[in-house]
Amino acid sequence: MIDHNKLQSLVKQLYATVHELEAMFPGRHFTPDGHMVGSLGECLVADAYCLQLRGASNKGYDAVAEDDRQVEIKATQGKSVAFRSKPEHAIIIKILPDGTFEEIYNGPGARVWEQFKGKRLPSNGQFQVSLTVLRRLNQLVAEPDRVPRVAKPDAAPYSD
Repeated sequence: MIDHNKLQSLVKQLYATVHELEAMFPGRHFTPDGHMVGSLGECLVADAYCLQLRGASNKGYDAVAEDDRQVEIKATQGKSVAFRSKPEHAIIIKILPDGTFEEIYNGPGARVWEQFKGKRLPSNGQFQVSLTVLRRLNQLVAEPDRVPRVAKPDAAPYSD
């Protein structure tokens, strides 16, 4: 079982360390990125939505929900996320420096994948979609089509 408060505290410490390093070395950036952000996002989402994580770099999905939906998890600190294939379900978050996250999109992967219809596959094999578009799409998702968050007694809440 994941210790929710410890996970959130460790993420907060990580971002506090980044802030201190950037203050010590003006002009240098220590922002976590790449695999670290992806893995942090997968762990935060698995904890908040009670998902079972699958092996790292599993093709097409990162976790399985209690109802057996395959869930692709995308995390960012920026303004967009990238997709290589159409997921069954997608949960996209923006990680915040206080160890919480903002849910950007939680719904069917087909709705996201429709954004790429008729577009040529970029040379890196990944379609980009902005958080602005994903927030708009998220407003169209019916509640039964979302993976629900799980309330955790005595745990600090994740942001919305």
